[in-house]
Amino acid sequence: MFSSLSIDSRLQKATDSLGYTELTPVQAQSIPRALEGKDLVVGANTGTGKTVAFLIPALQKLLAKDAPQTGTRALILVPTRELARQVSKHLQQLARFTHLKYALIVGGEEFKFQQALIRKNPEFLIATPGRLAEHVRKGSVDLNDLEVLILDEADQMLDQGLGEDVLAITEQCAATRQTLLYSATMRNKNLGEMIQQVLNDPESLILNADRQLNSELRHQIIVADDSHHKTQLVSWLLEQETYSKAIIFANTKVQADSLAGKLRYRGLKAGILHGDLSQEIRTHVTQQMKNGSINILVASDVAARGLDIKDLDLVINFDVPRSGDEYTHRVGRSGRAGASGLAISLVSATEWNLMASISRYLKLETQPRVIKALEGKYKGPAKVKSSGKAAGKKKKPASGKKKSDKNQKKRSSPGTSGQSSGKNPSHSRQHGGGTQSRGEGTPSRRAPTKAGSENTSGDGFGLIRKKK
Repeated sequence: MFSSLSIDSRLQKATDSLGYTELTPVQAQSIPRALEGKDLVVGANTGTGKTVAFLIPALQKLLAKDAPQTGTRALILVPTRELARQVSKHLQQLARFTHLKYALIVGGEEFKFQQALIRKNPEFLIATPGRLAEHVRKGSVDLNDLEVLILDEADQMLDQGLGEDVLAITEQCAATRQTLLYSATMRNKNLGEMIQQVLNDPESLILNADRQLNSELRHQIIVADDSHHKTQLVSWLLEQETYSKAIIFANTKVQADSLAGKLRYRGLKAGILHGDLSQEIRTHVTQQMKNGSINILVASDVAARGLDIKDLDLVINFDVPRSGDEYTHRVGRSGRAGASGLAISLVSATEWNLMASISRYLKLETQPRVIKALEGKYKGPAKVKSSGKAAGKKKKPASGKKKSDKNQKKRSSPGTSGQSSGKNPSHSRQHGGGTQSRGEGTPSRRAPTKAGSENTSGDGFGLIRKKK
C-alpha cells in the first residue's frame, strides 16, 4: 500500500489525490530500497509503474532537506523527447503540493531558452542525453550538487548510440550521488560496462523475467503475400475489429507514410508519427491520439517511444519487428495494467523465420488467423523445424561422388514454390529507441473468430505456438 511508505506528508497527499492505493511489484520492491539511499539496477517492463517507482524516492530525498543555494539536485535521463515529456507529467502530478520545480531539456527546442531555464536552478532536470551533453560542453549546467541520478530506459539509450553522451554527463555529476538505473532488458553488451562505471555497489532487482508480457494480451499471426496484401489486411482489420485505439508499426518511415495515406483515403482517422516529422507535428499528432481526434496511429519504433495512450487495445505489426525485445516494446503498449489487448503480426514468407525466432525467444502462445475474404497465396511453410523455422530440402549429391563428399556442402532449397525459408536476421539488430507508455484500456471486442477461420492443418503454425 502507498499509505505504508515512509514519505513526506505532501508526497502522500499527492499519491492519495491521484488515487494510488496498491503498489505494483516494481514499486513494492524498489521504492523501500531506494528510500534507504541504495544504488539500484532495476529490470522492469514498460507499463509496470516504474516511473512512479523512481520519482517517489527522488522527491522524498529532496524534500527531506532544504538546499536553496545549490544547483540541480536531481537528474532524470531518458532516450526520447516523448518519454521526457511523459516523465515530466508524472513529476508535475507528484510534486503538486511541494515547492520543487523542474525543467525539460530536450532536442528540438531553442537552446538559449533552455539555458535560461537552467539558470533558474530548478531542482529537477528531465533531459535527453544528446541535448544535455551539449549544455555540459558549453558549461550551461552545473551537476556538482547532484543528489540523485536516474537513468530510465538505459537499454534504449545504448541502442540509440547515446552511451558516450550518458557517460560524459555522469562524469560531471557529484560522486556522492545516488544512482537508479531502469531497463526493460539486460542484454545490451554495453549495459554491464555502464553499470560498472556509473553506479556504486548497486543492488539488482530483475522483476520482468526479461521477456514477460501481459498474460491478458493475445497474439495472432496472419500470413501475407506482400506489402500490398498487408495493406489490404490492415484496412480490413481496422474496419472490422472492435477497438478503442490502435497502433500500426512499420519498420521504415516510407512505409509508414504510405500506409497512413492509404488508411486516410479509406476514411479512417489515422495519424502518422516518425522521426522525420518536426517536434511540433509529433506533439500535435500525439495529442490528437490522446483526445480521440484520431484513433489510429501509424508509427516507427523510435517515434513511438514514450507514448502514454489510454485505451490502446490493438497493436498491428505491419512489418515483423527486428527482435524479440522490439516486439515486447511494441505490443507491450496494449493491454496495460492487466487489461486485455490484441497484437496481430502480418508475416510474409521472408519474415517467417524471424517471427519464429521471436515466438520461440518470448515463448509466445500465438494464434494463427486466416481472413477468408483476403486469403493469399502464401499459407506458411509446408514443413517446419523443431525451432518453428521453415524447413528446406537438402540437395542430394550428384551420382558418382564419393560418400565422404556428401556432407562437404549442404544447401537447402525452399520447401515450396513461391515461398522462402527466410533468412534469420534476429542476430543483427539495429534500431532506435524509446519509451514507455503507461496507459490502460478495458473496451470490449468481438471474438476474432468473426474475422475468419483458423487454419491448423499443414500450415507450419503447430511448432511456432508455445505448448502448455
